[in-house]
Amino acid sequence: MTHVIDLNAYLRRIGHDGPLTPGLDTLRALTTAHVAAIPFENLDPLLRVPVSLEPEAIERKLVRDGRGGYCFEQNGLLLEVLRTLGFQVHGLIARVLWMKPEDAMVAQTHMLLRVELEGESWLVDVGFGSMALSGALRLQPDIEQATGNEPFRLLEGGGDWRMQALVRGEWKTLYRFDLQPRPSIDYVVANHYTSTYPDSHFLHGLIAARTLAGRRLGLRNREFVVHPADGESVRRTLDGVEEIKQVLREQFDIRLPAHPELDRTLAALPLPSQE
Repeated sequence: MTHVIDLNAYLRRIGHDGPLTPGLDTLRALTTAHVAAIPFENLDPLLRVPVSLEPEAIERKLVRDGRGGYCFEQNGLLLEVLRTLGFQVHGLIARVLWMKPEDAMVAQTHMLLRVELEGESWLVDVGFGSMALSGALRLQPDIEQATGNEPFRLLEGGGDWRMQALVRGEWKTLYRFDLQPRPSIDYVVANHYTSTYPDSHFLHGLIAARTLAGRRLGLRNREFVVHPADGESVRRTLDGVEEIKQVLREQFDIRLPAHPELDRTLAALPLPSQE
């Protein structure tokens, strides 16, 4: 039986009560509200809990259970929402280059979406953690495009596209990708690699991120950071399990899972100087 998303529950989760007509204004409003309300987090891989990409499982976790997730869950949920609203949309897959050399050869481990609107193509991506896209980008290279946070741009060469953001005055590449639509099995394989491969960073440290108007919140193990759009970042080291849980609940709006290993796992997270 085909899953039918509870659209009203999703809209309540992200706090959107505006128009739902499939157009650019709606697309931008939904993506901006999504990244502000549903945080990026990797608690399931960290706790060795399987990450399911079944639509029912994603909706239950991100919408009903008050959790967050990573790219396959976040963009998988948005894909279903947009299709339900009548958007023409399909998934793409990317190789992450954030904090890596431009020519690094890495696996395809990131999902993003392409949306067709009135003869134009747009990209949306609510699942890139600390640099999630708040808004939508026209699929056009070599132009700086405003978002709700940093400016973004796209580069293209020989069918190879790169997503970049202007961070502290320097263009940084997030990932590279092509425009080949991807079937869901490609995400199943990439998700299995990302959530179970022994060297995957999702298995070895806590990551959480939330993109709000004018600022980004980040948590890497015990270091909590607020990145304002027009000022210096503010960092704070969290002392112990209760403070980590408090920040996850209050700053990232995560309803923590009732997992028997949660406290022990959080207690073992290293301090920033030990990473």
